[in-house]
Amino acid sequence: MAVREYKKTATIKAEQFDGSFEMMEKYLIQYAPFLSEIAPSSYSIRTLEGDMKFGVGDYIATGVDGEYWVIKKEIFEKTYVLVEG
Repeated sequence: MAVREYKKTATIKAEQFDGSFEMMEKYLIQYAPFLSEIAPSSYSIRTLEGDMKFGVGDYIATGVDGEYWVIKKEIFEKTYVLVEG
């Protein structure tokens, strides 16, 4: 069988995490200050696959069923484009 290329066609809602208390409260984000000097990914969010670590600047995506997951900034900016309108 030949290798084929696929493209995502679904749209998502996403927001870049800025480290604010408002976003932490909105997404029930946990902060581990003792990790902040060792690793930039000192925040944690509960996803369907379990807790996911991430940092300021990464994106939080919301799925069609209201579930959340994190997309690293570099991956998000290479993979997604803003839907106008």
